[in-house]
Amino acid sequence: MNGRIAKNWNRVRTLGYHRDWENYRDLLIVLVQKELKVRYGNKALGYVWSIANPLASALVYFIAFQILMRVNIPGYPVILLSGIFPWQWFGNVVGASPNVFVGNSSIIKKVNFPRNIVLLCTALNHMIHFVVSVPVLMIFLIAFNHVPTLTWLWGLPLMMAIHFLMVYGIGLALASINLFFRDLERLTGIILNFTFFLTPILYPLEQIPPHIRKFIWLNPAAPLIVSWRELFLYGSLQPMYLLYSLLYAIAFFAIGQFIYRKLSWKFAELI
Repeated sequence: MNGRIAKNWNRVRTLGYHRDWENYRDLLIVLVQKELKVRYGNKALGYVWSIANPLASALVYFIAFQILMRVNIPGYPVILLSGIFPWQWFGNVVGASPNVFVGNSSIIKKVNFPRNIVLLCTALNHMIHFVVSVPVLMIFLIAFNHVPTLTWLWGLPLMMAIHFLMVYGIGLALASINLFFRDLERLTGIILNFTFFLTPILYPLEQIPPHIRKFIWLNPAAPLIVSWRELFLYGSLQPMYLLYSLLYAIAFFAIGQFIYRKLSWKFAELI
């Protein structure tokens, strides 16, 4: 009899978990759809405006470095774009993450669900934005004789998974800690600014002096952006760059999960 009760209880508990998972999945879909409608659905030129920022940034840096300062880097426009587009995904998620839980306090207080779904929605939203920006990047690549290769078929999903894992882990940690230290949002903006210029985005990796280049991997964003650039420009993924990116992504994901689980029990008191 006891065995039958235990078996039925396990079945009920399993069904409950399955139902909860479906509810959480539906909530995630609704939140992502809401964000996409805000970005693309309410404006006639929503898609154009969504890619205008990275294109405008690339134009400014192109004028500053190649026209005014006359830095001689062949194919500089696509070098810029192949770094700026992935960075936009990275920078937008990390920059927005400290305020994610605070900014969604109304829904967090009203609905009982895992709070990390809100951060997951932010990361997915910017991932989708990156995906729809890739065709624009392809036009520039083809114009500069960089034709997409078959490596893209497996390279893009792999790099997107690594990229997503990294920004989600970093964002989860920052969103959790910011509830306790509200100045973290400002500090994150300063660190992102430093990281942008210390990452090979405005310049190729080869422009860095060799005695400094060996330390570039201390910057977690560097191997990620270099890997994206290698894939976009040359249709290849260097194992060393890929390994560094993967290790950083796993480490940040584990750290983010650890911090979130340690602090989440106090979220209700702080939000």
